Amino acid sequence: MTVFEAYITNLGKYAEGQLVGETLKFPATTEEVQSRLKNIGVDGVRYEEFFITAFDGDVMGLYDYLTEYENLDELNHLAHLISELDSDEIETLEATLNKGDHTSSVADIINLVHNLDCYELHPGVTDDETLGRIYVEDMELLDVPDNVLPYFDFEAYGRDMRINEGGHFAPTGYLTRSGDFKEVYHGIEDIPAEHRIFAYPKLNIREQMAAYKEVIDRSSLEGKRLHPRKEHDDR
Repeated sequence: MTVFEAYITNLGKYAEGQLVGETLKFPATTEEVQSRLKNIGVDGVRYEEFFITAFDGDVMGLYDYLTEYENLDELNHLAHLISELDSDEIETLEATLNKGDHTSSVADIINLVHNLDCYELHPGVTDDETLGRIYVEDMELLDVPDNVLPYFDFEAYGRDMRINEGGHFAPTGYLTRSGDFKEVYHGIEDIPAEHRIFAYPKLNIREQMAAYKEVIDRSSLEGKRLHPRKEHDDR
């Protein structure tokens, strides 16, 4: 199951005026990473750096918080965690992303996925009036006499309740939070070994020799550009 995909681009070639990249789908394997990197010329010798020019996938709002220099191992770990969520949990995740809670980094979002039980999504509730009616008519949180109900300002009551409980209207419903948010993930050292995928391509001897020769030739050419030979006047 593909959770999202990223278009990875050779940074060195981009600096040289060439856009060379390929799509990597997450969750991914080490072999898939090596294949994509080799295809775009990032072999750890001639070119070592890459960046991500675009993200795509079905988790609404996720890609607003992902940047071009994300760590592939962290992205893969996040993809594995999301792949284990059911449809209701995905909707809750999308609502929290829309609210902007714990979204400053991939590490934050990983912790958010671990803490979805701190949130409750009420599907279909997307405005203050509907929220007010649910609290008064369905949940009976406020005792309003029957003869007053036709004149009661449900919108104002719903707005006050939303503000007081720190609620948020997402496109799919009303989101509230309760419980203690726990930091489970502290950094890449917490990524399970089976979710770590980054590795440069394995080059055979002929490929290694060609790669190092290209690096030497490029360095020599750059050296000539930086230090052109001066012509001396014999007079």
